Order: sequence, then C-alpha cells, then structure tokens
Amino acid sequence: MNTPQTDSRAGGIVATLALAGTVAAVMQTLVTPLIAELPQLLGTTSSNAAWVITVTLLVAGVCVPISGRLGDLIGKRRMLLVCAVPLFAGSVVCALASSVVPMIVGRGLQGMGMGMVPLGIALLRDVVPKEKLSGSIALVSASMGIGGAIGLPVAAAVAQYADWRALFWGSAALALIVGVLIHVMVPDVPAGAKGQRFDLVGALGLAVGLVSLLLAVSKGADWGWGSGTTIGLFALAVVALAAWGRWELRTRDPLIDLRTTARPRVLLTNASSVLIGVGMYAFMLIAPQLLQFPEATGYGLGQSMLAAGLYLAPGGVMMMLISPLGGKLINARGPKFAMVSGALVIFTGYGLALGLMGTAWGLMVVNIVISSGVALAYGAMPALIMSAVPLSETAAANGFNALMRSLGTTIGSAVIGVVLAQMTITVGGHALASEDGFRVGLLIGCAVALLSALVALTIPAVREAGEGVEGEPAVGEKAEARA
Repeated sequence: MNTPQTDSRAGGIVATLALAGTVAAVMQTLVTPLIAELPQLLGTTSSNAAWVITVTLLVAGVCVPISGRLGDLIGKRRMLLVCAVPLFAGSVVCALASSVVPMIVGRGLQGMGMGMVPLGIALLRDVVPKEKLSGSIALVSASMGIGGAIGLPVAAAVAQYADWRALFWGSAALALIVGVLIHVMVPDVPAGAKGQRFDLVGALGLAVGLVSLLLAVSKGADWGWGSGTTIGLFALAVVALAAWGRWELRTRDPLIDLRTTARPRVLLTNASSVLIGVGMYAFMLIAPQLLQFPEATGYGLGQSMLAAGLYLAPGGVMMMLISPLGGKLINARGPKFAMVSGALVIFTGYGLALGLMGTAWGLMVVNIVISSGVALAYGAMPALIMSAVPLSETAAANGFNALMRSLGTTIGSAVIGVVLAQMTITVGGHALASEDGFRVGLLIGCAVALLSALVALTIPAVREAGEGVEGEPAVGEKAEARA
C-alpha cells in the first residue's frame, strides 16, 4: 500500500479533486439558462435543441463506468488527465458552434469527462491519511451537487448579462485549470488492476444497453411511452443488458465484476443511490419552476432565472459545509448510519416543502435541508462501496455507483416530467403545471426518500475487517462494527 501524503499535500489533493468534480458538475448545468433560447441561437427546432441536454447524459452514462475501469487498469491520475481533455475540447467546440450539430458534438465531449468524480474518490483511498479519508470522500462525492447548485446562478448571470459563448469559454478555462492542477498536485500511484485486460466486448455491450435505456427514459415523454420507438428501445435495453451480464460473468477480466456488485452491501447501496438520485432531482426540477412561474397562477413566485438561481445557490454552499461534518459522522457511527440519516433529512425537507412552497424564502430553506441530506448520503455511498470491494476495483465500483446516481436523476426527471405534464392549468393561452401537480411531485420525492432510508437500513454491517483496504478496516468500518 502506498504511504499517505503529508497533511498539507493531502489537503491540496483533496481540494484539486473537489474542484474537478465541481467543474464537471458545472458543465452539466451550463446550458440550463439557454434551453428556451437554443432553437433561435442555433437555428434549429426545439426537439433538435433538446439533444444538447440529452447527449451529455447519454455519453456520461456510458463513459463513467468505462473511465472507472480504465483508472483501475492504467492509473487513476492518468485517467483524470484524460477526462480533462474532452471537457476542455468540448467547451471550445461549443463556444465556436453556430449550429446544432457541433453544439451536440461539443456537449457529447463534455459528457466524456464526467468520470472525474468516481476516479477522484477512488484515488483518495490511495493518497489520503485514514483519519482524513471520510471527510475527503464526502467532500469530493458531494462536489457534483455543489457544482450543480452553484453553477446554475452563475450560468444564468452570464447568459443574462453577457454573450452566451462566454459560458463555454469560461468552462474551457476551468477545464484547463483543473487539468494543470491535477498534473501538478495529484501523485501517480500504481494501478490497482495493472496487468489485467480491458473488456472491450463488455464496454460495447454496456454502451448499447445503457444508451437504449437512458434514451427511452429521457425521451419517452416526448415520443410517447407507448410508441414503437420507446418500446423498441426498452426491449433492446433488456436484451443488451442481459447479454452483457452473461458475458461479464463468464469473462476473466470483466468491465464490472457483477459478483462483487451483487454483494448485499454493494447491491443495496446502489439501490439506495438510485432512489436518492430520484429524490434529489425531483426538487431540482420542481423548485426552479415554482420560483419562475408567473404570480398570476396563484402559486408561482414570479422570479427571474437569475433570482431563482440565487435562491437555490445556498443549497450548494450548505453541501460544502455539511460534507466534512458528514465525514465525521461516518467516522463516529459508520457510513450506513450516515446514509440513512441523509435519506431521512431529504424526507424531512420534502415534508417542509409541502407547507413552505408558497414563498421564495421557504423554498430556499427547503433546498438547504434537502441539500444537507444529499451531502450526507453522497458522502456515505462511496464509503459503503469501498468497504466491500478490493483495491483493484475501487474506481470501477465507484463509477458504477455514479452511474446509479445518474440513472436515478434520469428516472426522477422522467417521472416528475410526466406528472407535471399531465396535471396542468391554462394561463394566458399556455398550459402550465398546476399547483396540485407540484404537490404530487413533492409527495413522490418524499416517498422515494423514505424508501431510500428503508433500503439503506437493510445494508448489512461489515462482518470483519478483511473486506477493507488490504486487510485493514476500510473507511467507517470500525465505527460501523461498534454500532
């Protein structure tokens, strides 16, 4: 095992990896303020412009688990640097784009770089002292939420007061800075699975299955859930993923070790992660609409995009503050306790939302509560995963967990989107989601968060220290064993 770096060196590494995750998250929310204007800016239709959002989700879904496995094979630092390249290149392509096709290409390139967070989390296990590991994992894991919450108002401000291309030139500069910091600050450590081969067949099979599934889930509402295209994609996803699973169980060096993934501790953590993703994204979809809907509806708050983003920004700040506290909670009570606590905090936030949704300040408070719960849960997920997988699989296992979170947000988007599309009122000749629709969406988030807590409660405790890092207790295991 590698000798941990000095405290000052470790602090720089953690800060660099947290910044990398935050920048990757900013890339995802970058175009949100431009959604309504994209057809005019790019000279295309609304349906074509929607691919600017969808393509990033699809590419990230495929590339995150592949990046994780390559990190185990050729080194996590090397793969972090590789991920910085498409983030930079994609931003430049988008900044120069004058039509929809290059914009989609650029956004796809940005999706290729989203593997930074699971790679960074896995690398922490190699370079951070054990007493600081829990807090470091929690901070880097929460960086995706932090970047999303902070990036939205910043992107809205730039889009409102400057040329939209400045968003992408700024993201290119951030990607370049992150790449330089990784090169300078992050040490190179031996690859955990060096000598094993890359499972190309498994990567292709997973790509076909995931693209089919994510495409059907994300576009089903537009195409029609009963349309031939949607049903065909779901069918292809089932066939492809079944064939992929069969291959992974038979090949010597699988892309994702499904036997490890099937361990109750890993399986139940991933299941709870999907539900947390649904619960987190439900509010992210509901709150901006409530804030921006016209006051004439009787429940809309009439805020601008920039003002709405500023009301939601404290949630990202709270995630940053809660993350180190979550690490201490993991050390004291174990990652399972932190996971359950996070889900229950999210549940509480949704309960508050039903009474506070009538004011902008009320929604800000609710967002702070939900973001705090997400920070606790996000910090616990990788700790639970890494306590049950060998060193040679840490990046791949964290990449798969990140995929489960992403799948949860996709499902959450689809479910809440259907609810809000079906429960509408007409204002000024336009159909808008009704107050009852928003309340149903909040109740769904509340129920999903509670279900996530119940699933997390069934996660088995560590039986012995042997499942951790080279025979020693992994993060949070000692505390969990005492609990």
